[in-house]
Amino acid sequence: MSETTSAKSTKRAPLASEAPKLVPRAPGAEVGIPVTSIHKAEADGVRVFYRAAGDPAAPVVLLLHGFPASSFMFRELIPRLADRYRVIAPDLPGFGFTEVPAERKYAYSFAGLAETIEAFTRALKIDRFALYVFDYGAPTGFRLAMAHPDRITAIVSQNGNAYEEGLGDAWGPIRNYWATPTPENREVIRNNILTLEGTRWQYTHGVTHPESVPPESYTLDTALLGRPGNKEIQLDLFLDYASNVKLYPKFQEYFRQSKPPLLAIWGKNDPFFIPSGAEAFRKDVPNAKVQLLDTGHFAIETHVTEIAAAMREFLDANGVGRRRGESVVSG
Repeated sequence: MSETTSAKSTKRAPLASEAPKLVPRAPGAEVGIPVTSIHKAEADGVRVFYRAAGDPAAPVVLLLHGFPASSFMFRELIPRLADRYRVIAPDLPGFGFTEVPAERKYAYSFAGLAETIEAFTRALKIDRFALYVFDYGAPTGFRLAMAHPDRITAIVSQNGNAYEEGLGDAWGPIRNYWATPTPENREVIRNNILTLEGTRWQYTHGVTHPESVPPESYTLDTALLGRPGNKEIQLDLFLDYASNVKLYPKFQEYFRQSKPPLLAIWGKNDPFFIPSGAEAFRKDVPNAKVQLLDTGHFAIETHVTEIAAAMREFLDANGVGRRRGESVVSG
């Protein structure tokens, strides 16, 4: 037997007691990433599902999603803000994993969504917050802001419209539905928008590299839209969206009177809410900051890094990042 062979034969595997000890760490602790947790809160007779991260004592940023999404759309944004803010993202009734009991006999309207989210803020004892509004989240959040202007520390509108000039040509079939809410026009919306193809199009239209959009986003939305009765809920909300357009002058009056710090950060290739809607905020909030991104409706899917950076700079510049007792905004 050679010396080499003999040396190999005398080696043994280390005993379990001799193995290095691994100290468990909290998820994300090794790289300082804030952990996002999931919860449910009873509010307005609804079990509101929400995601949250950040120090409970930190200034609150409330994220309101749009159609046909849920708080899942904020999965990459939340940890990018939660080192400095308490970030809270609920699922609106009819979306995501929020549960509306049948006995609640919920009337799906934008006024109803706003009432539920207001009750949600009360349940969580949130009395001051910055708003991030997208799509359906905009008329929902703007209703809250009109009712309680003193609670709003700032507004970030990501393709969240409040002006007629911001409505793009893609609203054509929906406008027809508003004007003539017949079963035939209702079916046009059902068959052309409430489908996998229609949802994927909303995510990928106007995106330079559509294949870069994570497929789980529109796939999850499609699965949740397909739950029994959900498409009827969405068709009711499409019809009720006309009530938001009628409220645009009231939203604008709120902007003029309260002049909240406002950042409009917009996917400029959005076929639903076009850049004119972002620019229009300056008519009523002259100091509004407008930033256009080369992407589509779901700008957060392709430009979350840019959006998070713009939000942090904007919120800190307007004092939203200050905790109680801080005289200056820390870095």
